[in-house]
Amino acid sequence: MRIPLNQNIVIATTVVVFHVAVLWALQNGLMRRTVEMVVSAEILTRIIEIEPPKVAAPPPQLPPQPPRPAPKTPARPPPPMPLAVPDPLPAPNAPIGVLEPQPPPPFVATPVAPAPAPPAPPAAPQLVEITQGETVYVLPPRPVYPSLSKRSGESGVVIVAVYYSVSGHARRADVLKSSGFERLDRAARDAVLASQVTPFGRAGVSEDTQFLLKAPINFVLE
Repeated sequence: MRIPLNQNIVIATTVVVFHVAVLWALQNGLMRRTVEMVVSAEILTRIIEIEPPKVAAPPPQLPPQPPRPAPKTPARPPPPMPLAVPDPLPAPNAPIGVLEPQPPPPFVATPVAPAPAPPAPPAAPQLVEITQGETVYVLPPRPVYPSLSKRSGESGVVIVAVYYSVSGHARRADVLKSSGFERLDRAARDAVLASQVTPFGRAGVSEDTQFLLKAPINFVLE
């Protein structure tokens, strides 16, 4: 589209007039006043906008200090006491005392500790008497008839007291009733000492317990 020639002339004239007005304003100082007014307004605005004062934080509170102990007053030593100085010379009229002898102290007998009691004698071994029915022979007594007693016609019954241990072994033998013949009594005693019975399993017995059996040994001639 073509613009008419008159319109172009108007536009060019307007541009020229605007530039001429600007040059005239610069010469007369209008532009400088306008800039100063704008700058002064900005500076004034910045000066008026004052920041609020900053409130400082309170300092931290320290814990209360304990009271200091009162200084100790040193104890004063007591005043010196006057000392009595003995007079080496007695008074001329001073009475002279005579020391009377004191009676000896009464005699006090020192108690004598009693002599210790003698030790108790050892307890005697416990003795339990048994019968023929309470014993079971492991080795029964086998008396040997003395040949001289046979030729002499000696016979009789010997009762022997034999003492057995807990294990059933014969420990001792004594003749309670003699047959009247020493050879028969000795043969009966030897036979009983060689015998043995079953152990005694009883409560309340110890190794020192002995069991007494009265064993009859009969010698009869055939």
